Amino acid sequence: MRKVEKEGIITYKDMDAFEIQKFQQNRYPLLFIDYVEEVIAGRKASGYKNFSYNEWFFPAHFEDEPNVPGFVQMEALTQMFLMSFLTIPGNEGKKTAFIKTMTDFREKIIPGDRLDIVSELDSYKRGLAKGKSVGFLNGKIACKADLVIAIPDVLKDFKPRNKTELLARGGYRAEVICFEALQWRNYNNRIMNALRAS
Repeated sequence: MRKVEKEGIITYKDMDAFEIQKFQQNRYPLLFIDYVEEVIAGRKASGYKNFSYNEWFFPAHFEDEPNVPGFVQMEALTQMFLMSFLTIPGNEGKKTAFIKTMTDFREKIIPGDRLDIVSELDSYKRGLAKGKSVGFLNGKIACKADLVIAIPDVLKDFKPRNKTELLARGGYRAEVICFEALQWRNYNNRIMNALRAS
């Protein structure tokens, strides 16, 4: 892994699976990216996942026609997206939580295929990351996802401790609603309304 810092922009190149694990908490058998070619912290990440014939999910999905399950594709897209903001100083190794994902699957991925992934971070504010990931198979879009991911440890720092502090901050703001939404059952609607209002 090579780290370059120039004019306040941190760039990482050539990260293998071991180095990826310094930034995110996913581990085998749920680490679904093999290599990160480049990360510009706070902006974008790109890399790939090789789907070899001995992946643990192929025998069950499906015996007569093995292909990569949708949840694995979505997780690979998400894990590459995580690298775009978990490489920001202070975020390394923090736990993350899904807030929202909209995933589109276009191509079947089979054993022996390599999924090239490009992720872009559209915004990162107070522990809430919004962006997208696109997976390519031989140059064609195979899958893509629009993502909203939270870092709960960062979000909780912005939760008001009482009503007085809440009012002093100007009422409910997007980050407060997002933090509380992680604890409530109907969190999806509240978060999206808060994000639209901010």
